[in-house]
Amino acid sequence: MANVAVIGAQWGDEGKGKIVDWLSERADVICRFQGGHNAGHTLVIDGEVYKLHALPSGVVRGGKLSVIGNGVVLDPWHLVQEIETIRAQGVDITPETLMIAENTPLILPFHGELDRAREGQNSVAKIGTTGRGIGPAYEDKVGRRVIRVADLGDDATLMLRVDRALVHHNALRAGLGLEPVDRDGLIAQLKEIAPKILPYAAPVWKVLNERRRAGHRILFEGAQGALLDIDFGTYPYVTSSNVIAGQAATGVGIGPGAVDYVLGIVKAYTTRVGEGPFPTELHDGDGQRLGERGHEFGTTTGRKRRCGWFDAALVRQTCVTSGVNGIALTKLDVLDGFETLKICVGYDLDGTMLDYLPTAADQQARCVPVYEEMPGWTESTEGARSWADLPAAAIKYVRRIEELIACPVALLSTSPEREDTILVTDPFSD
Repeated sequence: MANVAVIGAQWGDEGKGKIVDWLSERADVICRFQGGHNAGHTLVIDGEVYKLHALPSGVVRGGKLSVIGNGVVLDPWHLVQEIETIRAQGVDITPETLMIAENTPLILPFHGELDRAREGQNSVAKIGTTGRGIGPAYEDKVGRRVIRVADLGDDATLMLRVDRALVHHNALRAGLGLEPVDRDGLIAQLKEIAPKILPYAAPVWKVLNERRRAGHRILFEGAQGALLDIDFGTYPYVTSSNVIAGQAATGVGIGPGAVDYVLGIVKAYTTRVGEGPFPTELHDGDGQRLGERGHEFGTTTGRKRRCGWFDAALVRQTCVTSGVNGIALTKLDVLDGFETLKICVGYDLDGTMLDYLPTAADQQARCVPVYEEMPGWTESTEGARSWADLPAAAIKYVRRIEELIACPVALLSTSPEREDTILVTDPFSD
């Protein structure tokens, strides 16, 4: 049985939540493999809106196992609150339906404080973080001083881990003008939250191996987008983890051969939240129209997203770095009514044509997008569920995107509703 990894192929906010939820009907296990609760997925199911941040999108479907993998950094207090919120909407979440890897790193209150203090005092160039502690938690993970889920089960280990972390953090806090962390208060908080988290803890790597051998279909769910990848994104305006598909394996403890198909989620135009380069960004009426029609506000932060034309050069780039087999094109309906559409096919860098975005920040800043224009359409594509429902100009636009990014469209989404989806190729098919 095929196992599928889903990644965002732009700067996030591509509509992964709906696509993962749609695919989860065909899956037995749904795994989050990176990121933190800075990610936000909005699902609309039978008119009910679910907003998820830490929980995998599969939790809203009954009979599935949802997994938070070790590649995630987890705020335990936020998770408990999110579970309570989703339960209040009628979704049953138990240790039988939700599993957390024992080696998952925890986001602690001082991580968020450090994140916000740094961003507030950075007069050189703000990164545009959500201030939720994701970056500092990943720093502690690679610095070998993070507290992990399994540590909550033993007081002696927990105190040792806390002391190790505070040696580092209290020195940092002094430099930023912050008071030292209240050690005893933090330990008391962790002991209080532990019994609410530990029932979900499990050796995820072992469980997934057993499920795979039993022929169960596994769906790997990424957060953010590949252009925010710590290595291949627009550094330093990136997230603190690897977002590309290769992380699906290490983020849950399963071999790379277990990922049979990579599905890249791509918006029919381009958006970005926060700081950083954005070659096709629009500051005119077209950009405003895209934002208003697409309801472009962040699920997590409520921040307005920057909007621009579709950038085929960037998506082609992320399809290569993630080994994307097919894309799910979302929000096609937002383009309804535009007389002319533009697609970025490359960049002019000081008179030289490039078909990719260079790594050097100064070169990125000098890249001028080269556009190809296509006629738009006046008919509505909202709610279309077959190719026959689409205007000819919309089909031509989709086909041209396929050509430019050298990757086929597997799914086409035409509204936030789960069933308003055109299936071209089932990623789970062998």
